[in-house]
Amino acid sequence: MILLFSGFFTANFIASGAYTWPRTSRTLALTLTVLILSREFVYKEQLSRNGSTDRARSALLYSCVLPYGLGLLVMLILWAL
Repeated sequence: MILLFSGFFTANFIASGAYTWPRTSRTLALTLTVLILSREFVYKEQLSRNGSTDRARSALLYSCVLPYGLGLLVMLILWAL
């Protein structure tokens, strides 16, 4: 859910066109936090369990990138309506 909302708010920032410093810094902080936490808690955990980089990447794709992308997609669909 957190990644879904993160993607939604990132797309909202991009689509809005209101690039003020407070909104830009919040969006950058949110995006960097998501990237760092996804790598630390999903990728590295799967890598230590399996030892396979392919399985760790697929777990990262399935549990982090997919929800984030869905959030982006939902916002873009709502914006287009």
